[in-house]
Amino acid sequence: MTARRLIVHGRVQGVFYRDWTVATARSLGLAGWVRNLPDGTVEAHLEGDSSSIERMIEAMHEGPPRARPTGIDVQIIESQSLSGFTRGNWKSDR
Repeated sequence: MTARRLIVHGRVQGVFYRDWTVATARSLGLAGWVRNLPDGTVEAHLEGDSSSIERMIEAMHEGPPRARPTGIDVQIIESQSLSGFTRGNWKSDR
């Protein structure tokens, strides 16, 4: 199991980016979560096989129609053996 922490920059809040991320991650069989951060970025935790994670990261460079991602910071992290993919925000507990 591979895991990545992502920070997505650009126009990614208020454009259904989190909902799109949840649907896309689930379709690729990934586990994890996505949330808005107070600085306007989106943070995501992805777990799954490396090819699915790479496809997800590629897709996240485009996002949903109204999003305008400008860059994604990717960090290799330890898997937390999560199941399912959820949506949250920085005020909640993911």
